[in-house]
Amino acid sequence: MAVLVLLIGISLLVAIGFLISFFWSVNDGQYDDDYTPSVRMLFDDELVEQKSKK
Repeated sequence: MAVLVLLIGISLLVAIGFLISFFWSVNDGQYDDDYTPSVRMLFDDELVEQKSKK
């Protein structure tokens, strides 16, 4: 039973660590780029064509 309590405690610490790192990355602006993902698929074909012409 003590092992179960220990594993639950460790899993809570890991989950809190991931939650803190997520909030830290959001505050640093890592997820602020809303424009590029929607336009990236439009430019993929041009990159493939340029590589094949060389």
